[in-house]
Amino acid sequence: MNINQLQKLASKKKKHIIGIMSGTSLDGVDAVLVEVSGNGTKTKIKQLGFITYPFPHGVKKKILENSTTNSGNVTDICKLNFLIAHIYTDAVKKLCRKSKFNLADVDLIGSHGQTIHHLPQKKNYYGYTFGSTLQIGDPSVIAKLTGVLTIGDFRTGDVAIGGEGAPLVPYFDYIMFHSNEKSRALLNIGGISNITVLDKRGDASSVIAFDTGPGNMMIDLLAKKYFNVEYDEDGKIASGGKINEEIFSRLKKHDDFIEKNIPKSTGREYYGADFLSPLLKKFRKIPKEDLLATITHFTAYSVYRNYEKFIKSEMEISELFVSGGGARNKFIMNSLKKYFGKLVEVKNVKELGISSDAKEAICFAVLANETLAGNPANIPRVTGASRSTILGKICLP
Repeated sequence: MNINQLQKLASKKKKHIIGIMSGTSLDGVDAVLVEVSGNGTKTKIKQLGFITYPFPHGVKKKILENSTTNSGNVTDICKLNFLIAHIYTDAVKKLCRKSKFNLADVDLIGSHGQTIHHLPQKKNYYGYTFGSTLQIGDPSVIAKLTGVLTIGDFRTGDVAIGGEGAPLVPYFDYIMFHSNEKSRALLNIGGISNITVLDKRGDASSVIAFDTGPGNMMIDLLAKKYFNVEYDEDGKIASGGKINEEIFSRLKKHDDFIEKNIPKSTGREYYGADFLSPLLKKFRKIPKEDLLATITHFTAYSVYRNYEKFIKSEMEISELFVSGGGARNKFIMNSLKKYFGKLVEVKNVKELGISSDAKEAICFAVLANETLAGNPANIPRVTGASRSTILGKICLP
């Protein structure tokens, strides 16, 4: 592909784009095929296919090892960078087969990559002060293996100009879901929870968005440790337990991130096994169902506490749309409804006409389209970046 062909692709009225996402919860690779027309606030999408492609046995463990400060090594990270690109490529091919769509007819791939370390806070390092982030599953490898133009590494550009590099979904939320009639929020509960708040009176510059704290990450960790399952399906295990008020109180005191001022983002570096370790040692004798119920409830609390502290005084929402794996956890959903009360309707994002599971993958398909259109897709108020900027690296096939 040469520059003339790239310009021709950018000007196409309709594009077939695949979005790829694998998050901190490491549930697998979400791959979605969408038809996209327009760009910016004129973007229209039609979902044509979606799959969640599992990681091969042992890969999740290897990614986790290399996402942790003291257990990662450069040889594994180098290999994983290519391995994940190969896995993403297989996900793309399987999606095309399932959707009965020819891979050669795919115009563009947008890939988030797999975050293994996220350090956006600016620190002095050998005389230079900067934040950093690392997503592996190199988009150039995907482009070469699929033969499709691939855009990836969306976070890097924002971090380079002082931003948190996250969350990036808010721009997508604004162009797709802003309402002039109701102020609403969109909450994604993956490994980490993040929220986007859309003021009915505002434009993109008025969007408030940030990571609120834990999502499924600690829930999954406990489900695996004590019940030997990958996750608590539908919140059934938590529903069989009781909230332990002493543990809940200690969690609130122990968690500095929830009270941290915005903009902010977080990841496994904060909410990994080390976060829970002191509590697990102190409360070894309580029923494990109670422990899981308390941690699950804490996820809902962290969302509401952030709303109460950072959003409510500026605007009160009337709708909260939930996506991600947490949207299927009935315990979390019921806890959210209790916290937000009768004035806020808590709903699944599918009521907006979009798949809860596919939402983030769709986001990166749309962000790739925005990059090709030359549109900045970060929101400085959200990420803390010094300015708006075009995101992503364009990798030729």
